Amino acid sequence: MSTTTAPAAPPEQAPARRRFALPGSLVRNLGLVIALVALCIVGYVTAGDRFLSTDNFVTILRFAAVIGVVSIGMTFVITAGGIDLSVGSVLGLASIWASTLATQTMAGQVHWSIIVLTACLVGAGCGLVNGVLIAYGKVVAFIATLAMMVGARGLAEMISDKRTQIVTENDFLDFFRGSPLGVPMLVWIFALVAALGWVLLNRTTFGRRTIAVGGNPEAARLAGIRVREHTVALYVLCGLCAGLAGAMMLARTTAGSSTHGTLYELDAIAAVVVGGTLLMGGRGTIVGSVLGVLIFSALSNIFTLNNLSISAQSVTKGAIIVVAVLLQQRFASRSLSSP
Repeated sequence: MSTTTAPAAPPEQAPARRRFALPGSLVRNLGLVIALVALCIVGYVTAGDRFLSTDNFVTILRFAAVIGVVSIGMTFVITAGGIDLSVGSVLGLASIWASTLATQTMAGQVHWSIIVLTACLVGAGCGLVNGVLIAYGKVVAFIATLAMMVGARGLAEMISDKRTQIVTENDFLDFFRGSPLGVPMLVWIFALVAALGWVLLNRTTFGRRTIAVGGNPEAARLAGIRVREHTVALYVLCGLCAGLAGAMMLARTTAGSSTHGTLYELDAIAAVVVGGTLLMGGRGTIVGSVLGVLIFSALSNIFTLNNLSISAQSVTKGAIIVVAVLLQQRFASRSLSSP
């Protein structure tokens, strides 16, 4: 006796509207682009052609470059569920250490890149201390990096005796002041760091492990990920970005100062969170962080062109952070609930 089975329903019978659901990351980035365009419209209405000039756009990008590099490193740490409050102080310490007489003398004898290497090593060293304290010392990230924030700023003041250190290595300054294809070198560096960060987070095992650690550290450990070693590597990476940003700040201002990078940690965290990276970890976006940096840079530029107070700018930044996060959560919930 033969039996027959009914053919399985073809997958094409699934509701057609499901195929048109937009990815959550695309929706979030689209919201950021709309916010950036809206800011540009406000800038044109309030400042006119001064805002739309090529020189002004270059100024916005140059201002965004330094804090942007810091934000790329911060994106990785926050994606993994951590936080780094020391990046601003580490930036200042790196600029001081890289502009000491000994460092500049060595750079003059060997190559100007010694200045950049010194700044990066100082940043990576501070990140290593943070990572070891957090991963192996079991110190809460907030406390460990808060201690580094205070300590690095104090060490920078001790090394410089609270004085500004002028950069005299002209080859170093000439390189960073260059403008290949009409774009400042600082902007090219920011673009390169962002591109490398995107590849590292989205196309490598390191990035997948970072997201896994942020989502559930215990599950990541059971899956074979060396969570402690990975945590150390993340803070070294964040410190390395802060050190490179210190060298960029050194080139932009032609001087090292213990006050460089003041409150940059807050600006970086704000840009990263507004960009769509979850503060609790488990989701990160380099593109969103870049857009977040550009939004705050454009906002600062608009306030400067209109001679508005820094206090009003701070209030507006706080409001933008809240509104942007609420909008992103709403867009994300819509995309997730789409059948």
